[in-house]
Amino acid sequence: MNTPTKSNHIGRKISRIRELRDMKQEALALALGTNQQAISAMENSETIDDEKLIEVARALGVTVEAIKNFSEEAAINYFNNFNDSSEGTFNNHCTFNPIDKVVELFESKEKLYERLLQAEKDKVAYLEKLMK
Repeated sequence: MNTPTKSNHIGRKISRIRELRDMKQEALALALGTNQQAISAMENSETIDDEKLIEVARALGVTVEAIKNFSEEAAINYFNNFNDSSEGTFNNHCTFNPIDKVVELFESKEKLYERLLQAEKDKVAYLEKLMK
């Protein structure tokens, strides 16, 4: 099977983007106000008119250029670079110290228990007073 290295089959590109977005043909059809068979036919078409392409891009949440320039290699490289750059270099800029928050929670829990214990002591004292 002889396939060119740079395919410009717009329908296949739409299909792959839809699959990567975890969208079924039925969902795309609903967004475009058509049926699943029309989406299947569109994804089998090598070319699509610009107006329809704009609608499809909007429904998929991408730009028309993203559809036209989509390639499997670029998508794979994007995700590989994303994973490579994030491994071991997670930069989380907390605006608080998590340990301080744990200590704060512990102290608030301790104060609550003290208030509950005092309430029980008051209740026991009141009941003892009533019994005398």
